[in-house]
Amino acid sequence: MSGENDVVMPGDNGEKSRYRSAEWYGGSDRNAYLHRAWMRRGLPANAFDGRPHIAIANTASDLSPCNSHFTEVMESVKQGVYEAGGIPVNLPVLSLGETVVKPTAMLWRNMAAMSMEEMFRANPIDGVVLLGACDKTIPALLMAAASVDLPALVVPGGPMLNGSFRGQVLGCGTDVWRLSEEVRAGKLPEDTFLRSESSMIRSRGHCNTMGTASTMSLLAEALGMVLPGLAGTPAPDSRLLESAHESGRLAVEMVKQDRRISTIITRESFTNAIVTLAAIGGSTNAVVHLLAIAGRLGIELSVDDFDRIGGGVPLLVNLQPAGKYLMEDFFRAGGLHAVLGQVRDLLQPEAITVTGRTLVDELASDEIWDADVISSRTVPLQDDAGIAVLHGNLAPLGALVKPAAATPELLTHRGRAVVFESIEDLHARIDDPDLDVDADSVLVLRGCGPRGYPGMPEVANMPLPEKLLKQGVRDMVRVCDGRMSGTAYGTVVLHVAPEAAAGGLLGLVQNGDYIALDVPGRRIDLDVPEDELARRRVSAATQAGFAAPTRGWERLYVDHVMQADTGVDLDFLTGGSGSTVGRESH
Repeated sequence: MSGENDVVMPGDNGEKSRYRSAEWYGGSDRNAYLHRAWMRRGLPANAFDGRPHIAIANTASDLSPCNSHFTEVMESVKQGVYEAGGIPVNLPVLSLGETVVKPTAMLWRNMAAMSMEEMFRANPIDGVVLLGACDKTIPALLMAAASVDLPALVVPGGPMLNGSFRGQVLGCGTDVWRLSEEVRAGKLPEDTFLRSESSMIRSRGHCNTMGTASTMSLLAEALGMVLPGLAGTPAPDSRLLESAHESGRLAVEMVKQDRRISTIITRESFTNAIVTLAAIGGSTNAVVHLLAIAGRLGIELSVDDFDRIGGGVPLLVNLQPAGKYLMEDFFRAGGLHAVLGQVRDLLQPEAITVTGRTLVDELASDEIWDADVISSRTVPLQDDAGIAVLHGNLAPLGALVKPAAATPELLTHRGRAVVFESIEDLHARIDDPDLDVDADSVLVLRGCGPRGYPGMPEVANMPLPEKLLKQGVRDMVRVCDGRMSGTAYGTVVLHVAPEAAAGGLLGLVQNGDYIALDVPGRRIDLDVPEDELARRRVSAATQAGFAAPTRGWERLYVDHVMQADTGVDLDFLTGGSGSTVGRESH
C-alpha cells in the first residue's frame, strides 16, 4: 500500500504521460519537484500521475454582475471533472462587465483575450472549460482558446429571468432605451421610470433580450463549442448546474480524444453560426466577434459572408428588440434546437460539436412548444432576417444594418445630414430646440470607431432629438462608425468602415449633405460631388474628438487595432501560437 506522501509520476503509465501537464509534473528533477510541491495544497499524490488537468477559466466578478454566479457554476464543473478522472483547477481570468466599465468593454476585449491566451499557454493544463456570459467574455475566451488550440468548451452563464413592471413584461436593455425616450418625449413621468429600475433585473444572469450576450451564447453552440442543448438555459435554472457538471466530464473526454478547437470550429461552423444569427434575429455585434474568432483560427471569413449566407434566412424568434418576448420564454418554447430544426437544411451537415458528433445529429429534440415565441419556417416573422452589409462611398469596406430591428419604411431613404463631431457634441446638442433637424434628417455621429473613441462603443443608436420625440417621431436613420447594444433597435447604420479616424469619408460629411440609404440595394452613399469631397479636409472639431492616448493599453490599442470589417482585433494577435512553451521557469 502506498504511503500518503508517495509520488506517482507521469511516465509510469505510458498512456497518461502524453498529456501536456506531464511536462510540468513528470520526472524527479528539481523543476518537477517544485511544480508538484507548490500545487499539492491538499491534492493527493495521484493528482500528478498523469491525469488530465482541466482549467476552469472563470470570469466571475462582482463588477461583472452578469457573471457573478460563476463561482457556483464552477463548483459543478469541478465535480464533473473529478467524476471523469481529471483534476480541476480554478483559473480566474479578466472579466468585462458591459454595463459598468468606461469608456466601453470593447476596448478591453482584445486585452482580455491576450491575457487569457498567455495564461492558458503558460500553465500546466490539458484542457479548459470557458465560463462566459456578459457580451465580451465569450468572444474573448474563444479568441484566446483558439490561439492556444487546447481542447476547450464553453459553459454560457445564461440569461436572467423575465422582468415585469406594472403588469407588463420588462426586458433589460431594450426597455431602457424605450422608456428613457418616453421620458424625454414627456409621455412617462421620470419617477415612474426610476421605479422600474428595481423591476428590470430580478435574478442573476445576463440580458434577457436577444442582445449580444444571448446571441454569443447561442452562436457558441452553433459553432459547436457548447454542450448541445445548454445555450439559453436561464442562469437560475438548476439545469444549468447539471449541464455544467456534464461539461466538466466532457472536458476530460475531449482531452483524452485530443479534440481541439481547430478540429471543431471550421469554415462550415461559421456558416452554421451565420444562419443561426439570422434565424434568431441576433446582435450586430456578433459580426465583429465571429470575424475575430475566425482570424485567430486562420479561417477566411469576410463581412460580406454575413449577407451572402444570412440573406434569405427567415426570422423565427419573436424576442426583443425585434419582437416582444424574452429569453426565458425562448427557452420554454424549445430554445435553440427548435430554431435550428426549422433551418436544418441550411446547416452544414459535416460541422461537429464538442461531443464529436455533428451539430445536425445533435438536434434530436427540435419541437416548438410555443409558436408565438418561435415560428415555424412556413410562417416566419420575417422572410429575410439576415444582417444587411452595405457598401458605397460612405462605407467602402462595409457597414451594417439590422433590418429585423429597423423601420421598414426607412430602409430606403434620402435625407439631410445632421452631424455630431463626437459623443460629447451629441450629448450637448441633441435636445437643443434650435437644432436644424426634422424627421427626414439623417443623424451622423463620428469619431466612435475602434481607433477614434477608442474601442468602438455602443453609441450608434443615438437618442432622437427631444423636439421630434414630442412630435411622435420614434425612429430616424442614424449613421455611425461605432456599435450599438444588441438590445437596441432602430434604423441604424453602424460599423461604418473605414471609420472617420482611419480616413473614412464619414469624417468629411457636413451638415446639409444628402445621404442615400438603399438597404435592398445594399448601398449607403454620400451624395456630394467627388471634386467637392477632394477639396474637403477633416475639421478641427472632428480631429479634437479622436482619441490620442500617450501610454498604456490605449496607446497599444490605437496603434494596432484593425477595422470593423476584419473583427477589430489587434494586427499582431491574429492567428495563434499553439500551446508549446519553449523554456523552463527555473
